[in-house]
Amino acid sequence: MEHVVIIGNGIAGVTAARHIRKKSDKRITIISSESKYFFSRTALMYVYMGHMRFEDIQPYENHFWKKNRIDLIEDYVDEVDFQSKTLKLLQTPPIHYDQLILATGSKSNKFGWKGQDYHGVQGLYSKKDLDLMEQNTRGIKEAVLIGGGLIGVEMAEMLLSRDINVTFLIREKTFWGNALPETDSNFVTQHLKRHHGLTLLFEEELDEIIPDDSKRVKEIKTKKGKIIPCQFVGLAAGVSPNVDFLKESELEIDKGILVNPDLSTNQKDVYAIGDCAQFKTPINDRAPLEQVWYTGRMMGETVAQTIVGNQMNYKPSHWFNSAKFFDLEYQTYGRVWSELKENESSFVWKHDKDEVSLNFVFDKNSKEFKGVNTFGLRLRHELFEKWLTEKASIQEVLQNLKTANFDPEFFKSFEKDVVDAFNHQFGESVKLAPKKWWRKLMLDKV
Repeated sequence: MEHVVIIGNGIAGVTAARHIRKKSDKRITIISSESKYFFSRTALMYVYMGHMRFEDIQPYENHFWKKNRIDLIEDYVDEVDFQSKTLKLLQTPPIHYDQLILATGSKSNKFGWKGQDYHGVQGLYSKKDLDLMEQNTRGIKEAVLIGGGLIGVEMAEMLLSRDINVTFLIREKTFWGNALPETDSNFVTQHLKRHHGLTLLFEEELDEIIPDDSKRVKEIKTKKGKIIPCQFVGLAAGVSPNVDFLKESELEIDKGILVNPDLSTNQKDVYAIGDCAQFKTPINDRAPLEQVWYTGRMMGETVAQTIVGNQMNYKPSHWFNSAKFFDLEYQTYGRVWSELKENESSFVWKHDKDEVSLNFVFDKNSKEFKGVNTFGLRLRHELFEKWLTEKASIQEVLQNLKTANFDPEFFKSFEKDVVDAFNHQFGESVKLAPKKWWRKLMLDKV
């Protein structure tokens, strides 16, 4: 019986295992040094904040794996011999594979800061990071976070929930300014400033982490010479593929493991998926590294088809993502770059009282809709997917914006104000579709 071995039990690896089992009787083994059972990585913060127990973020009962004949090994893979198709582990006898799926995920970035390995300095990615954060933050009063992205926001919310004052060191002049347009970044920045106990220091970078006599952090120094007392330093300057143990092998690696459209590598019967996979040729306007939850799931489904004999390439549709900046919801559909492309225009609408903002991007000549950032409300993914695929105009999107309201019964409707502002700014005469028409469209979708 052919043996499929998967290194990594995150969403990518577990999705691959589940779909291989659905379509075959192959022997399947998942190896992870992080935890025995799969858990929702994005929910780790809620365990720390006391909203959930760790067992609550495990989507499957422990008996699920035996019932579905998926073997689990909790161990670290020390070496992969691609010629003999053998894995060498730290505590477990060597394992032979027929097909190998590398789903090793990411690790928190470190950039050679002086003192970055002292006690009390860490990132947040794994279950072990969560356990370490429990230890490192017990009884402390001040923390410093390095970097201003989504991981940093999560760590800040976690720390503030325990009455720990947080100082952000942010290299850009606004929050997440390398990913968001300036107007959106300013909007998020103003929201964050409303939270008691959170201090934002912009255009500041870490120079050195200074320890006490026990080699635990006691303060940091910025490149501008500012000294900030703290007992915890959170590294939130992004993540990078977790591939260090493979770098001396024959596997072709750049930042991540280089893969072809079908997620195969340069080694026979070896595939890479999820955060550790880097496409040799980026797909459409997507980045070569896609380190978000849903892309890992999609890659797992895709590689499973190939493993069971249905050769398939990874074909993601339009880019989307969602997150929260504390209680401010954020969604993005299509591409809204931090800087407009030469042929692009944008239309930004903000509510004058509520924390709601929309940033539409479209082609300035053809008026083709290119993407949207939304803050403070939810819009329907499937409709924006449809509009992007059909290359709908910005006028068509705005005309039918009411259909995209995720839940009109419970969310305020701002569509008329949005359309009126667009017409005023661009000299257009867009009108919202009749109420009866958009309700019919909503019913047709059910």
